[in-house]
Amino acid sequence: MEHALNILIIYAHPEPKSLNGSLKDFAVDHLVSRGHTVRVSDLYAMGWKAVLDADDFPALDNNKRLSIGQASGKAYATGTQTPDVEGQQADLLWADAVIFQFPLWWFSMPAILKGWVDRVYAFGFGYGVGEHSETHWGDRYGEGILQGKRAMLVVTMGGWESHYSERGVNGPIQDLLFPINHGILHYPGFDVMQPFLLYKVHSMDEESFSHNCEELGKRLDNLWTDQPIAYRKQNGGDYEIPALTLKPGLEKQGLDCDLKSGFRLHQMP
Repeated sequence: MEHALNILIIYAHPEPKSLNGSLKDFAVDHLVSRGHTVRVSDLYAMGWKAVLDADDFPALDNNKRLSIGQASGKAYATGTQTPDVEGQQADLLWADAVIFQFPLWWFSMPAILKGWVDRVYAFGFGYGVGEHSETHWGDRYGEGILQGKRAMLVVTMGGWESHYSERGVNGPIQDLLFPINHGILHYPGFDVMQPFLLYKVHSMDEESFSHNCEELGKRLDNLWTDQPIAYRKQNGGDYEIPALTLKPGLEKQGLDCDLKSGFRLHQMP
């Protein structure tokens, strides 16, 4: 991998003058100053259509019942998707790494970003890829069309870091982000980096902001040299196929001896 990268930022915040807006601007300037090529999908500024519905399939026969998977797969295969979806898919294929930046709203991403996933991850692109058989259940969880690319979340929160700790009332932040990191990013093949997290953002002063920008800059500089989260690959030998359950005994390899279930089981020791 050459030093200069193609970086795509998927950005979801409605206010350009917000902390998120300033962080996004910093990231763009920092990456460009390092020689990288950057594209930004500012979903609110784009007026991104968040709802997946029949309007996403212009060639669909309106007299037929809408089956999302079937319609999505046909539109992707025949080149009849809407231009906005095609454009975002092209940007994903162009990118070496993708930054997803958003505030944590109600323990997840803003609806507009979830709508981006629903629409852009078409059948044949984000899912429904590869052989499905008794020995190989599709190209996903470490395989897929986005394999070889890296992804990282940049997430802001109003709560304290302790609120999102192992014993915190909100639950561990890594557990809250597991459906995104593992389910949305690792599923279509991304190598997923540890997220960049900012807490207590409503009380952040200029000194703290400057410090956080410095730390974010370091993470961006090391985007291709830091080790990604060691998620197990679905077809890498750790799962029984087609049941897709972790093989017995793997939970004892380097993990807590009393850990029998949970998200951490799906990471290598």
